Amino acid sequence: MQPTDIQLDIITRQLGRQPRGIAAIAHQTEAGVPVVLQMRSLVQGKPFPTLFWLCSQDLDKELARIESTGWIKQMEQELQENPLLLETYRQQQQDYVDLRWKLMDPEDRRLIEAQGFVDLFNTLGIGGIAQWDKVRCLHMQYAHHLVADNLIGQRLDQEFALNECKLNF
Repeated sequence: MQPTDIQLDIITRQLGRQPRGIAAIAHQTEAGVPVVLQMRSLVQGKPFPTLFWLCSQDLDKELARIESTGWIKQMEQELQENPLLLETYRQQQQDYVDLRWKLMDPEDRRLIEAQGFVDLFNTLGIGGIAQWDKVRCLHMQYAHHLVADNLIGQRLDQEFALNECKLNF
């Protein structure tokens, strides 16, 4: 859904700047507060492979705190030790790539193809990661989780109860 003027004002306050490249609101609170933005694949003429952007300051702070604990390395180790978990994670990366192409603005797609960026958009997964056995940016992982199936986001909810976090605006 396209953001309303009120939602654009909220997003501007959340980000601390004017938003660029928003295609839609991908997830919002029951009160209509934007939490995840669906982004255009070209922003100001440059490739932007991030499909979902977390705009909640409350979740941003919690995820930054979790990242500072070394949890990402722990999760990467678990992926290496559990082939089934790793296969699920890799499939979710591919699903993200496929969804990005599906939701891509047709004009963005035309320009991406014309400018030779197809390989970039076929290989970069969640958070712009090229190594699909690594975890990058819990913010992007959690944004994806709020919109689609994402095991990292599921684990964040299980271990840190992020799904119970009160979102202020």
